[in-house]
Amino acid sequence: MSFDLLLRNANLPDGRTGIDIACEGGKILGVEPNIEGEAGQVIEADGRLVAPPFVDPHFHMDATLSLGHPRLNESGTLLEGIALWGELKPLLTHEAVAERALSYCDLAVSQGLLAIRSHVDICDDRLLAVEALLDVKNRVKDYLDLQLVAFPQDGYCRSPNAVANLGRALDMGVEVVGGIPHFERTMADGAASLKALCEIAAARGLMVDIHCDESDDPLSRHIETLAYETQRLGLQGRVAGSHLTSMHSMDNYYASTLIDLIAEADVQAIPNPLINITLQGRYDTYPKRRGMTRVPELRAAGVNIGFGHDCVMDPWYPLGSGDALEVAHMALHVAMMTSREAMRWCFDAVTVNPAKIMGLEGYGLEPGCNADFVVLQAADPIEAIRLKAPRLFVVRRGKVIAEGTPRVSALDLPGRPELVDPSAYAPRVG
Repeated sequence: MSFDLLLRNANLPDGRTGIDIACEGGKILGVEPNIEGEAGQVIEADGRLVAPPFVDPHFHMDATLSLGHPRLNESGTLLEGIALWGELKPLLTHEAVAERALSYCDLAVSQGLLAIRSHVDICDDRLLAVEALLDVKNRVKDYLDLQLVAFPQDGYCRSPNAVANLGRALDMGVEVVGGIPHFERTMADGAASLKALCEIAAARGLMVDIHCDESDDPLSRHIETLAYETQRLGLQGRVAGSHLTSMHSMDNYYASTLIDLIAEADVQAIPNPLINITLQGRYDTYPKRRGMTRVPELRAAGVNIGFGHDCVMDPWYPLGSGDALEVAHMALHVAMMTSREAMRWCFDAVTVNPAKIMGLEGYGLEPGCNADFVVLQAADPIEAIRLKAPRLFVVRRGKVIAEGTPRVSALDLPGRPELVDPSAYAPRVG
């Protein structure tokens, strides 16, 4: 038998080793040891980790790589970032937004990140960013799945033309309904926005992704309303609450009740570790809150959780590299998820979990799935996170679209304690 691509001797995230992956016509035909046959291209994994592509379920591509325009966020706060974005919006051009987004897409693909959900601000009456990102989506479709969220950054009720603009954006082809209830003028307006937005999604058959309770206020209750509207309208499995940082500050009794409501409604959660711990707690002295939502507790309740990158070099965050492993690395530290099992789950939170949130079809490493995967310079998911492992090959629909150079470093020690040789740490003389 002949194949377009045959990858040999791979380790998989689920623990299987010595696995070959045969690809033909852009699909995976076989995933098993010792596949026999010829191939147009053979990749020797040599016991390295092969994973499905990284997936980012929460990003802002209209703002990415705009750091310093028209000025820097000196306070580092969420509110100054929003104000700064408001200053930048009138200065945007189609060409500038598209150029920055395309540059970021190139970076993402080189990192094995082949699916991104990006929020796009619809409060500019020109809908310039919407047009630019729809253009980008079409231009990158052969190597990256870009899903767009109609996001009323200035508030669905608060911004004068947001209601009309959101409808226009959806008519243009934006496929997810977004919102930001905590930025409305009152809690009541926030709840009203959620009701209206979820009704729009139900009527159009769309998914929902809400910037929800992104504050340090323990009394912010919009995720409660989102869970209610999800159940009322039968949107279970189609709704995500992004950020949910107020849960970090809630008392344990209410939080435990709320988590049960979220799980019951099958609302999915998207924490953004790098940004949540940077923007939250800015008004605290000590002890200083770090803001990331209650990941272990949500996970224990059965809530699907995917980690997002959120921002890269924009009004809210001056850093970022498009590396999903950096996101997972930060998350496991902040959530104190350092058991072997929990660290492996953090790898899932930047691969299979966000793929479910985005509703990606053909995702995975099984026969019949799209032939999309990443070969990493690591033996297993834990080592990949620890080393932020280089991507040696990025494959899309059975074709290599990016290659990386192996890294040689004294830090590249075995990731499993039973394999660590203490002599590797001994001083060398002579």
